[in-house]
Amino acid sequence: MPTPTTDRQALENHPNWKAAYQKTRRSLIERLENWEDQKTWDEFYKTYWRLIYSVATRAGLRSEEAFDVVQETILSIAKQSKHKKYDPDAGSFKSWLMNMTRWRITDQFRKRAKDTAAAHDGTDDERRTAELERIADPDPSPLDQYWDEEWQRNLAETAMTKVKGRVSPKQFQIFDCYVIKGWPVKRVMTDLGVSMAQVYLAKHRVGGLIKKEVEGLQEQLI
Repeated sequence: MPTPTTDRQALENHPNWKAAYQKTRRSLIERLENWEDQKTWDEFYKTYWRLIYSVATRAGLRSEEAFDVVQETILSIAKQSKHKKYDPDAGSFKSWLMNMTRWRITDQFRKRAKDTAAAHDGTDDERRTAELERIADPDPSPLDQYWDEEWQRNLAETAMTKVKGRVSPKQFQIFDCYVIKGWPVKRVMTDLGVSMAQVYLAKHRVGGLIKKEVEGLQEQLI
């Protein structure tokens, strides 16, 4: 079962990520002000923003550029959904979301290239032109791999969030320490004051629920 990466942990430990997250989310909702069911779109944002953000940064974008990708991708999806342009029979939601994200990532690289060109006062030597072309047209081949990896991690995180509200805080804490954080069983027993049976029970029960949630999400979205 996929688990959150150190990249995700580094993001949450970054001093500015929460402010950027809230700003992007608030701006998106404001731009959806006159649309129906903002709560659904807010939930959609909370479910998929990390996936889009992580793929964008792995593709080579800076944090602020990646947050722009998050907002523009979800806004584009909302617009297409409003006009019923998404056809489930034409392909999976996973592929559709990936393509929408890919286009916005490319947009950001092109914007960066234009900004770089402007900063250099239109310098037109051969080396500078080659550099700008590389910025504007990044190699798309790794994106499929990044997307698959981050998609699976996002499914796992979404499933864990759902399951966390269905089990006792203690049981989830045991699972988190033993399975997610990888503590030795003796440390879990000592630090949390539980028995070995409780550790293995939490692993079995919570892990089983998460697995079912992941399978259910896969059936709905892939």
